[in-house]
Amino acid sequence: MTAPWCPDPGPVVCVGETMAALAPDPVGPLEDAEHLRLTVAGAESNVAMYLADHGIPVAWLSALGDDAPGRRVRACVAAAGVDVTHVRTDPDRPTGLLLKSPHPDGTRVHYYRSGSAASALGPGLLDTPPVRAASLLHVSGITPALSPSCRELVRRALGTAPAERPYAVSFDVNHRPALWRDDTAATVLRDLADRADVVFVGLDEAQNLWGADLTADGVRELLPRPRIVVVKDGAESATAAVLEGDVVVVPALRTRVVEPVGAGDAFAAGFLAGLLRGETLARALRLGHITAVSALGVTGDHGSLPDAGSVRRLLALSAEEWARVARGEGPSDEEESSGR
Repeated sequence: MTAPWCPDPGPVVCVGETMAALAPDPVGPLEDAEHLRLTVAGAESNVAMYLADHGIPVAWLSALGDDAPGRRVRACVAAAGVDVTHVRTDPDRPTGLLLKSPHPDGTRVHYYRSGSAASALGPGLLDTPPVRAASLLHVSGITPALSPSCRELVRRALGTAPAERPYAVSFDVNHRPALWRDDTAATVLRDLADRADVVFVGLDEAQNLWGADLTADGVRELLPRPRIVVVKDGAESATAAVLEGDVVVVPALRTRVVEPVGAGDAFAAGFLAGLLRGETLARALRLGHITAVSALGVTGDHGSLPDAGSVRRLLALSAEEWARVARGEGPSDEEESSGR
């Protein structure tokens, strides 16, 4: 199979809010915790950090409060190799905060981000030098839920036809029900996703938004315009369907899951890194799975990638060999089924 469409050479820009995050240490329900660990959490900065891990030049654009959490966020994202020089410091609004409460049935997240610095972002951000020089702009469905100005930012980014945009746009649906105060999420997110060049969406997420009986093929039919639609089916597989009709399915890797939050962002970064390198769809999907495993094994959103040699060996496997590793039958240290 030939390499799929990919953006023109150049840097990537990720736009969206990142918050200071507190989580129990050791992992457990928040109400039982005696100690909390301070990390950072933001879908778009997660993608940026993993892209940097893969050697892709990337900048993160956002706004932070003139406060200690904001300085912590800026330092953590920068330490991963992401350009943060254009992140604005807002003297009047705080940095957002979230609290994680891991439970056996999933991690519960409590947001304290109303009126945050990032909620005041607007479409003017698209006129800044990093965006004008970008080959790819990455945004998510979280941003349009933060405020009217944030929604207008994403709408403007996607408002021009793909052939006329100065950059390609990738869009992760990232539906966060707690952020939507009305019943418009399904319509707004479908409209935005259908305007992007590359779309990421979880199958369960798509079913919750657009219909309980949806399949990966059905998602592609709902979103006919993007060049590539990637549907993640949790621990099972991920499917990439291109505009020309090619469809590729790659099984997910098995791994011991510490916490699933952030794995979807890691997957998106891995896939985009593969795409930007001109890899085939199958190898880009594999790189997405490999990167997701890095997030699944840590309590924070950003874990360490495997060494470069291990990544090369996994990418070089035949389809049959990959399938055996994915089932836990091959030379892999992974133990439990992954979730995303």
